[in-house]
Parts: sequence; C-alpha cells; structure tokens
Amino acid sequence: MCLTCPTWPRWTTVLPTVRTSRAPASRNRCRCLPQRVDYSLQRLRHYTGTSPDWFQNFVLFTNYQFYIDEFVRLGHETMADPNSEYIAFVEPGNVVTRRAGFPAAAGDELGVPPPRLPQMPGYHLLRADHSGITMVNIGVGPANAKNITDHIAVLRPHAWIMLGHCAGLRNSQRLGDYVLAHGYVREDHVLDEELPLWVPIPALAEIQKALEQAVEDVTHAEGSDLKRIMRTGTVASTDNRNWELLPANQPQRRFSQSRAIALDMESATIAANGFRFRVPYGTLLCVSDKPLHGEIKLPGMANHFYRERVDQHLRIGIRAVELLRAEGLSQLHSRKLRSFSEVAFQ
Repeated sequence: MCLTCPTWPRWTTVLPTVRTSRAPASRNRCRCLPQRVDYSLQRLRHYTGTSPDWFQNFVLFTNYQFYIDEFVRLGHETMADPNSEYIAFVEPGNVVTRRAGFPAAAGDELGVPPPRLPQMPGYHLLRADHSGITMVNIGVGPANAKNITDHIAVLRPHAWIMLGHCAGLRNSQRLGDYVLAHGYVREDHVLDEELPLWVPIPALAEIQKALEQAVEDVTHAEGSDLKRIMRTGTVASTDNRNWELLPANQPQRRFSQSRAIALDMESATIAANGFRFRVPYGTLLCVSDKPLHGEIKLPGMANHFYRERVDQHLRIGIRAVELLRAEGLSQLHSRKLRSFSEVAFQ
C-alpha cells in the first residue's frame, strides 16, 4: 500500500514519480495511482491548454496576466537568440516556437492557437533536460491555486515559486516593494482537511537564498538598500477578496496578531500544497496596494505600477530558477519536506 491510498490520512499524501518519457516507472505502486496520475494529466491539458509533456521542472505561478504577457515577450526574444540555453517556447494550443537555427520537430505543425485562453494558461520555456521554466497564470483565489498544484504535483517538479501581487499591511512599505515570505497564515480554507492548520509550513532555506540573491542580482541593491525594497515576513492568504470590509475589523486583528506584512489569496495555498506533496516552494510578492493605509488599487496607478514592476519581478523569478538549477538538485530537495519515516525522493 502506498501513501496515496484512501485509507491513509489525506494530509500525508505523497505522489511518487510519474511515468513519462523523463521518469521511469516505480516498482511498488498502488493500483489506485495510475488512475490518479492519468486524471491529473488530463486536467492539466484542460486547464493550461498544453500537453503535460511540455511541463518543465521549475514552475512559476502568477495571479496576473501582465506577467504572462511579459513571459511571452521574453520567450520569443529568447528564441531569436541562436546561442540561448533554451530550445523551444510553447504556448496554449501546443503552439511551438523553436530556437533560431533549430528545425521544427514532428508534431509542431499540429499546434493551433485556441479561440480563447484556457482557465489557467500555461507557457513553457524548454531546455533539453526538462530543467526549463513553466509559467502558469492561476488567476485569483485559493481554489484555483489548490486545483492546479494538485495536478502539477504528479509531474514531481523540482520547485514551484509564486510571483504575484499582494496588499502591503505595513505603513512603512511602498508600492513596488518586494515581500519574501518566510511564514504563512492560512485563511484560504481549501486545504484544512488535507493539511490541518496546526501543521507549520516552514520556509525552505534553498529557495529563500535563491530568491534573495535574485532580487540583489536584478535590482543591483545590496545591504541596507536591499532591505529597503524587500522585506521578509509572514504572508497571510484569505479566500475573502473583500476582507477589509468585514465588520469589527476581525481579519485585521488576526493579521496583526500574526505579524503578517502582506496579504494575498494564493501564496499560502501554493506553499501548503508544496509541503503536502513534498515539492519545494517559495513566494516572492510585490506590493501593489495598501488598503489599510489609504492606498488602494486605482486604474491609473495600477497601470503605471504594472509597467514599472512586472518586467523586473519576472526577471527576478527567472534568475532565482537559474540559481537553483546551478546549485544542484541534491541541495534543493530539502529534508524539511520529509517526515522522520520517509526516504529521500524527488
């Protein structure tokens, strides 16, 4: 019996390596697993509009299409470089753009742009060893975050990282500042049964170091200058988009007690599901408004903010992946994700 069996507590769920062209089959697999894997592979096709075969071992999540637009631009720019380490860029509909100088592969001609984007469109910057970057726009809300990570987990990625916007909860924060999550308040209510709230979701040193170094590399800020633009602290995730309108300031009181410095609707869910499925995780958010301090997201201000910060934030995420890849997988798959009775595995 494996840990995916229904007779095991759901919060101990482990998904062994999937049998694909890049991973051998495991020997002692429970009979329920192939159906579980096949279901997730079909769901990935449906939600992202791309074949699971294109998914890479490093996954970036975002909650805004602006990041995807920039990723698409960078993807095509990368494909125009014949010396790029990436060999192809794949968009929804399995539309493949090969690197300059690379011939089209069999099946590339079958890709067709969809008439409309799928619910959570996926884009893939491929490397020959599958250590490239997949980016998915999960939209808004913890339900989407849980849904897509439930399914991507069967692919056993090396890491997934959340890049998105958040509300800054401290008056000293400025719009455009970064938040590196080292703890989470889970008020998303989508994983309470699978992963009880009393289970802490620890920060993973390997991911934290890579994200901090990436911010320094891209912004060229060091020391006290780096601390001015990036704060490390607790991120709260809620399933109520209008939390600030609730009576008696109840959510505000809880967030204050937790010492949270930022709030969104997806990050804690992604981190918790990473912990649950033993996928290394991390979160780097960008402050886009400060609702408790009178700075709300208005159209004109938002458009200016997006132009100024999306490109930089995305480049930080890509740089973090490069650092993690260079560090090696032996450092990445943290012992913090295994219980005392589990052996090392990806």
